[in-house]
Amino acid sequence: MKTFKYLLIIFLGGLIMSCGPNSGKNKSAFSIKTNANKGDISINTALSLSLENKKKHIIDSVFYTLDGMKVGETIQLTNFKLGKQTIEAIVYFNNDEKETVTTTVTILNDAPPKVYSYKIINEYPHDITSYTQGIEFFNDTLYESTGQYKKSKLRKIDYKTGKIIKNIDLADEYFGEGLTILNDKIYQLTWREGTGFVYDVNSFDKISSFKYGNSKEGWGLCNNENTIYKSDGTEKIWSLNSNTLVEESYIQVYTNKGKIVGINEMEWIDGNIYTNRYQKDGVAIINPKNGAVTGVIDFSPLKKLVTQHETLDVLNGIAYNPKNNTIFVTGKHWDKLFEVEVIEK
Repeated sequence: MKTFKYLLIIFLGGLIMSCGPNSGKNKSAFSIKTNANKGDISINTALSLSLENKKKHIIDSVFYTLDGMKVGETIQLTNFKLGKQTIEAIVYFNNDEKETVTTTVTILNDAPPKVYSYKIINEYPHDITSYTQGIEFFNDTLYESTGQYKKSKLRKIDYKTGKIIKNIDLADEYFGEGLTILNDKIYQLTWREGTGFVYDVNSFDKISSFKYGNSKEGWGLCNNENTIYKSDGTEKIWSLNSNTLVEESYIQVYTNKGKIVGINEMEWIDGNIYTNRYQKDGVAIINPKNGAVTGVIDFSPLKKLVTQHETLDVLNGIAYNPKNNTIFVTGKHWDKLFEVEVIEK
């Protein structure tokens, strides 16, 4: 019996050792060196790559990729997306050997965001009970998605009077989030349920539903008539195929200093994405091609202009009305909808 226990201890000890982090793995012979400062580099800078040959192998050839695209040893970053990107080097050496090594670099914007203010043009009534998650205009009529379990709704509203033209309640297990309208269809997200809904814009009849891909949560939606953009509460904005609703790619939202998280309700305005940030009474203006924050709008004074009450919450809800070329904003449990003109400070 003692012999059995002794052998068992030896076996388990050997098993633990063999399953350790370095088991069966040789240390890499190569590593990638860059000119990025602590891993960060500006988009207006040329990225330089080189290979550290730790074991002095005879290198036959090296092939580099950045964000999946083949590159050389010097890369002009102008046309690359911002954020954390992977650099890969495939190294051929000693005639018949091959090794792949990777590193990451964070590409930052090359300028701080411009700061904008606003001028109030009009004020309209808004349902103070609405936990606003998204608003959008279609044919000069306002559509709104609201949140909270057992209270989530989809609405069609006469924005000038605040009158509810059409309303449907979501099932109790769904927490409503952002919405967008494209090709006579309303697309509405739910928060943590991993499901979005598609409705007929006129009848509000539910046409279908869709599941999320790599994004874990649903926060905001907008579209540019070709692509639907989806936020998930992180720094990422996902591009969805407007026909299949499959996530095809994403951008990462960055300034010249670092990433911006909490990307929430979104609106497409003049070729840019305007977005609320969760728990922030402001809006960021984002370049949809690379994720750069090009501007910020401080809407914090608006919260003081609505009825103050216990459940009053942050700014959330931005919509562009092409008829007037003006922007509308509101917030969670706000009793006003503001029509504004954005002006540069």
